[in-house]
Amino acid sequence: MPTDTLPAAQRDLVMDIPVSLSVELGQTQLEVRDVLALGAGSVIELNKLQEEPVDIRINGRLIARGEIVLVKNNLAVKITELANS
Repeated sequence: MPTDTLPAAQRDLVMDIPVSLSVELGQTQLEVRDVLALGAGSVIELNKLQEEPVDIRINGRLIARGEIVLVKNNLAVKITELANS
């Protein structure tokens, strides 16, 4: 049910529920020996090209895709596409 159809009191309750937002840059598979060998300066190659969009997930569910940008020397994500529901 969309939140705009809920009564105001219920909508306020829903808006205060914390969620986990994550941005997935890519994936890879490593053997345990390779994970144990990781240290400062290690580079892990991912399965995405630099110009490919990143996945934006809320509680593990894909909600959008975007591109990595810099904002005042901080990494950020610019949403470029909303996922189909």
